[in-house]
Amino acid sequence: MAVKIKLKRLGKIRGAQYRIVVADARTKRDGRAIEEIGKYHPKEEPSLIEVSSERVQYWLGVGAQPTESVEKLLKVTGDWQKFKGLPGAEGTLKTAEAKADKGELFAAAAKEAANLEGAATTPKAKKKAEAKEESTETEAPSEV
Repeated sequence: MAVKIKLKRLGKIRGAQYRIVVADARTKRDGRAIEEIGKYHPKEEPSLIEVSSERVQYWLGVGAQPTESVEKLLKVTGDWQKFKGLPGAEGTLKTAEAKADKGELFAAAAKEAANLEGAATTPKAKKKAEAKEESTETEAPSEV
């Protein structure tokens, strides 16, 4: 039985997402798989490539053949070089910037909103606020 490491397509029509799977060479593209060993989302910027390196090395070691597209992905992650014993085993995988914590963003926005709480937002309200400030300035007793 020939075993292949190939891509299994998921997702919407123009929003392709793939799973890197180990399957019998005779199965359909999206058919039954022996094991799922990674993810590939090409539409994200940069593309998301997650591969279980330990499982890839195992399957390559027991004779599983990667398809051309999977072989390119393994070269990007460095798993193919590690298997072949070539230099450059760290790969050329780009990673996305870490997203800011939503809790911190909310706290910063709340603090900013608290500072602007008394500020007017419409022109009519701004005029009223200015008139109120002027009247309080004239009424304030001056120290002599």
